[in-house]
Amino acid sequence: MTQVRATLLSTAEPAGLRAGTLVRTELTGCPWHDVKAMLREVGLRPTRQRMALGWILFAKGDRHLTAEMLYEEATKAKVPVSLATVYNTLHQFTEVGLLRQVAVDGSKTYFDTNVSDHHHFFVEGENALVDIPNAEVMLDRLPTAPHGYEVARVDVVVRLKKKD
Repeated sequence: MTQVRATLLSTAEPAGLRAGTLVRTELTGCPWHDVKAMLREVGLRPTRQRMALGWILFAKGDRHLTAEMLYEEATKAKVPVSLATVYNTLHQFTEVGLLRQVAVDGSKTYFDTNVSDHHHFFVEGENALVDIPNAEVMLDRLPTAPHGYEVARVDVVVRLKKKD
């Protein structure tokens, strides 16, 4: 599957963008139009709910959101959407490469609008996910994948807590 990198605030290519990732550079500056074009580019029909959730997700640049956080933002913006629709939309966006899913633990999953190869700090107590610059995480080697499989990606989540 080809990954799509989309941002509505900047047309600059982020450092460390993985090979084979498309970068949208023909942005109009109108977030609503850009979300519509982005959805069509990946083969998703731009329904009102996808458009509204896409606008909330991508209009503020790179960010990390849970489904509950997006639902809360949509509710505040008076977008009539259920939590189930938010989950479905986030998973659809992830499947087509518009988002990256980051599992922090068994009960907490974040969706990252930055789909480039990068890792994360998780700030315990604040439930905040923060990008780690690529140069700061080095993996010496990966295990060999079982026959018939290949490593799709590696996610490193470093947990942080306040010092006593």
